[in-house]
Amino acid sequence: MPTSTLAFPRIVRIGGGASGEVPEVLKQLGFSRPALLTGKHVHGSGMVQPLLDRLESAGIAVRVSTETVPDPTVAAVEACVAFLRQGDHDCLIAFGGGSVLDTAKIAALVFRQGGATRDYKAPRLVDEPGLPVIAIPTTAGTGSEVSRFATAADQLTDEKMLFMGLGFLPVAALVDHELTVSKPPRLTADTGLDALTHAIESYVSARANAFTRGQALMALRAIGPNLRAAYREPGNAAAREAMMLGATYAGLAFSNSSVALVHALSRQLSALFHMSHGLSNAMLLPTVTEFSAPAAPALYADCARAMGLAAEAEAEDDAVAVARLLAELRALNADLEVPNPKAFGVPEARFEDALVPMAERALASGTPGVNPRVPNVEEIVEIYRRAWNA
Repeated sequence: MPTSTLAFPRIVRIGGGASGEVPEVLKQLGFSRPALLTGKHVHGSGMVQPLLDRLESAGIAVRVSTETVPDPTVAAVEACVAFLRQGDHDCLIAFGGGSVLDTAKIAALVFRQGGATRDYKAPRLVDEPGLPVIAIPTTAGTGSEVSRFATAADQLTDEKMLFMGLGFLPVAALVDHELTVSKPPRLTADTGLDALTHAIESYVSARANAFTRGQALMALRAIGPNLRAAYREPGNAAAREAMMLGATYAGLAFSNSSVALVHALSRQLSALFHMSHGLSNAMLLPTVTEFSAPAAPALYADCARAMGLAAEAEAEDDAVAVARLLAELRALNADLEVPNPKAFGVPEARFEDALVPMAERALASGTPGVNPRVPNVEEIVEIYRRAWNA
């Protein structure tokens, strides 16, 4: 078996109340001059105040910025870079959902290394260090707190840019499921389906290894039985904890392998039509899985079994397990009220005009090349059309 290279944050603290341990983590890492990036809604809700109080009690001064947007953009990254340049900081605390975390990770790199945001987009592999980031996720989905990937949209070109490398890996992650209890059902669904997509794609990716497949299966065992419960019962602490763990497992899995075709297509859809990343993933996951599964039925069957949808191979063959997985992905979208692009309000004529350019950009990203079945432009166009009518 070839050698696998794995990368993790230096510190990961997981559990209820972990977000309150920032002063101890800063001391452990030798930091004393933090900046903090969060979102306007999170800041306005009072959720970040206990953290600020703990820092004040520890004698640690912090400057706060709320200049983020729900889906990261180059403008939001540049605003964060400007904020960092106004102070003398030795680290950046990112407190929020995946958009806040991704904005912070990219901004920290650009701040330290200089240049323009676009200079660092994939396929460039960025291993140069950025300003150290302490990531505190408030949603259970992106896994950005433990990953070496980030995305941001260029609002002038509608390109969703991918950033990758050790330079985008946080030095610490504080994973606290108690921060997710107040999240509304739509956000819970979209982020949870994002985590599910990470788990499935990292498991079937051509870059998967023994470690990442183990993490992906643990993610599927956590997410499969608990996503509906977290959506329907926001105060269900056990379901929230399982989803947070599942999202972190899935983040570790894809960060050390890759995502695949769903993400390649989703980035184009979300950038052009301004929908959340998790929602665009969910729109595409059943259709892409149906396209891909014939090329790797055993792998997709493993996913079904980890989710509790099928018996072990000795009792039930892979074809049955894959059929149950496809049925469950469609049922999840129905139960969690995931719209198709048409129901989302995307104009059909604009969608048709965008199909070939979206397909070409997806292929140019290189991500489809690690999918079990590698599509051509015409096949991607057909996948988009089927998702439109799903």
